[in-house]
Amino acid sequence: MCPPEHFTVEYAINPWMDTTVAVDAGLALKQWEQLRTTLTGLGHVVHVLDPEPGLPDMVYSANGAFSVDGTVYGARFLYPQRAAEAVAHQAFYLAEETWKFIAPEHVNEGEGDFAYLPGAYGGIVLAGYGFRTEPSAHAEAQEVLGRPVVSLRLVDPAFYHLDTALAALDDRHVTYYPGAFSPASQRVLAQLFPDAVLADREDAEAFGLNLVSDGRNVILNTEAVAMGRKVRNAGYLPVHVDLSELKRGGGSVKCAVAELRP
Repeated sequence: MCPPEHFTVEYAINPWMDTTVAVDAGLALKQWEQLRTTLTGLGHVVHVLDPEPGLPDMVYSANGAFSVDGTVYGARFLYPQRAAEAVAHQAFYLAEETWKFIAPEHVNEGEGDFAYLPGAYGGIVLAGYGFRTEPSAHAEAQEVLGRPVVSLRLVDPAFYHLDTALAALDDRHVTYYPGAFSPASQRVLAQLFPDAVLADREDAEAFGLNLVSDGRNVILNTEAVAMGRKVRNAGYLPVHVDLSELKRGGGSVKCAVAELRP
């Protein structure tokens, strides 16, 4: 995670960003800290990446890379405003000898558009494209990570990253909003995950799919009340955290958390 010490909305690169509304920086930091303490309170170790001036979106640390079994596929951001974030994330992984870091040739935004399910079909990667990540990056990730990658086309600009439209609930099960995907991708998801927890547009617009799950506890923002009920009914324990300020930049719980898979 990376604290939002320099978080502002000074440019608009997704439909959620409104440069005319000021961010409450103090509240953003307080909410981020609550998310961090929630994760540590559930027994998870949180590594903190130092924020850098001039990179207001660095708080969305999920976008900086994608790791699977000790191999890290680096990010290459579409927008120049975020390009330097990839360098900061690369430095983090290179500082630890346990990681094998592979720099990308193709545009991709890390866990923003990649999700790993180690218990599904022997271990597969779901990958989004249509707005930020190039389809060619899916093939590159498959070669780097040695895992089959399933490409899913995103078609609604409001859900510009895969992690705004789909989330892993555990190693084998997902939840997703069908309307964020093309008809063909909807059929693929229905075939792969017939028992998925289906979300509606209201859930997705509340960033209820931008969640982090450890297989039992599902951490999601307080606005996603209906989504909380759905994951509870599916057998998980919803844990709500208020991230209203981070939503101003187009992200929530998952965007703020890069999951490390050594």
